[in-house]
Amino acid sequence: MKPKILITGGAGYIGSHVAKQLLEQGEEIIILDNLSTGSTKTLETLSLIKPFEFIELDLKEFDKIKAFLSEKSIHTIMHFAASIVVPESVTNPLKYYMNNTVNTTNLIQAAVEAQIPHFIFSSTAAVYGEPATIPIEGVDETFPTQPINPYGMSKLMSETILRDTAKAYPSFKYVIFRYFNVAGADIEAPHPRIGQRFLGATHLIKMASECAIGKRESMSIFGDDYATPDGTGVRDYIHVDDLARAHIDAMYYLKTNESDIFNVGYGKGYSVKEVIQTMRDVTKSPIHAKVTPRRAGDPAMLVANTDKIISKMQWKPQYNNIGLICQSAYLWEKSVD
Repeated sequence: MKPKILITGGAGYIGSHVAKQLLEQGEEIIILDNLSTGSTKTLETLSLIKPFEFIELDLKEFDKIKAFLSEKSIHTIMHFAASIVVPESVTNPLKYYMNNTVNTTNLIQAAVEAQIPHFIFSSTAAVYGEPATIPIEGVDETFPTQPINPYGMSKLMSETILRDTAKAYPSFKYVIFRYFNVAGADIEAPHPRIGQRFLGATHLIKMASECAIGKRESMSIFGDDYATPDGTGVRDYIHVDDLARAHIDAMYYLKTNESDIFNVGYGKGYSVKEVIQTMRDVTKSPIHAKVTPRRAGDPAMLVANTDKIISKMQWKPQYNNIGLICQSAYLWEKSVD
């Protein structure tokens, strides 16, 4: 039996884009998802590319996860299943530590026991917290990790567990990706086939695209008194298909390289107001935005230095254009049912 790739959270936003690219390459995959935020419609769309195995299972069901991994022939786990809403993590931290850290720990243990050699982990730039200063070239992987919210801390704790496990078990290797702000939708077809379906999504570009097509009457700008050029938060936005490609590159990287941590972004920041204006320009639609108080746990500015992933993994982003990112998100919102 040919070993397969396990994608946890593969019915969700980022995991489904990775699954799409793997299926297009003819890879054998297994998607595991509890469908709490993932979509069966996304799974149906993916199955049109190539059939795959789907398991509906929650990672908190440790005994079932352990049995499942021991029964399957898997060479790589790509772990996306997590809770990701920063403000919610502040008001409900235990949910984040249980779902993001405890469940990940048990998945790592099950992987070690099943002798699965490679683990690719979905982490976040939130592990850096609120940098006192942002270098001109952006935050690199050696920057101090000081999360300012439970979401970032839950991911940082999982990173630590991965590193310590790899030290104890030399045959177990990992790549940790620290995502910056992921946005956009499937861009490798005339019309987006998959995108962000989660109804509770709080991502700026998704909300702006919903406003552009009339799904929302207005949107909020959370704070305009930050120490940034226009007072609104500045972020590094990366197209989801470029991020997905990084995971596939990592799968091959681990075959001949040691474990490592990589930022994934573009190294350029855009403010909230700039992104909203870009969406207006791209869609020719009015977007009503009102300033509201800051959200808990939001840093003023966070921009990546991506020299490491480009030099060591030869990752080559293709969609480094904020207008293109906004356009793909808008086209997805127009097409989604």
